Amino acid sequence: MTTPQIQAEAKKTARGEGDEAQVAAFLAQHPDFFDRHGTLLASIRLPHLRGDGTTVSLVERQLEVLRDRTREFESRLQSLVDNGRANDALADKIHRLARRLIRARDAALRLSAVEASLREDFGAREFMIVLTRPDAALASVEARCLRIVPTDDPGLKSFESLFSSGKPRCGRIRDSQREFLFPSADIAIGSVALVPLGVNGALGLLAIASPDADHFNPTMSTDFLARIGELVSTALDGAPDRIG
Repeated sequence: MTTPQIQAEAKKTARGEGDEAQVAAFLAQHPDFFDRHGTLLASIRLPHLRGDGTTVSLVERQLEVLRDRTREFESRLQSLVDNGRANDALADKIHRLARRLIRARDAALRLSAVEASLREDFGAREFMIVLTRPDAALASVEARCLRIVPTDDPGLKSFESLFSSGKPRCGRIRDSQREFLFPSADIAIGSVALVPLGVNGALGLLAIASPDADHFNPTMSTDFLARIGELVSTALDGAPDRIG
């Protein structure tokens, strides 16, 4: 196809007479076409991406597209870097929690270590540890963050799907669940992270609340929450001593 033919096809396309697919297919099959027809390349004008009615050359348009792609790639890279830094920070916090638990020599001190870590390292203002099989030493411990219930407590039924999955879950919770977990919360409960303790919640659950409805959202990764759950489960399990 010669240059006049290309121009004729372009005119037909503008009038709705030509087949755009044919022109596109030809150019795709002959990527060197504009190398051989530099005059045509220089004459092509395209609407500016700003949409202000001005036009630019094909080369200028390509540069604009490349700049947009570069900005997009830079944004993605920055997002990856930010996520990496956030993950490193979370890993450090979990490491500090583990060190606190190793230093604690009895169940009561381990509970205090968990509470201190959640408040100081993770910035949690409201959280509740619900245990169905606590360490015997915890039976007499009075702590605002601890609730000991029998395995057949009616309040646990609403968490059966959480226990059966055996995985942490984030998002909003039902009113009945909020009343069971945080009956006297100091903050409005916007979103909650629910973490089963023990295999399929055999030990209970850990609930961490935020006033921000989007802080614990259903799409977030729960890998770090699962690690926290494993540490808390091991530290407060009523089975024979596993730490210390």
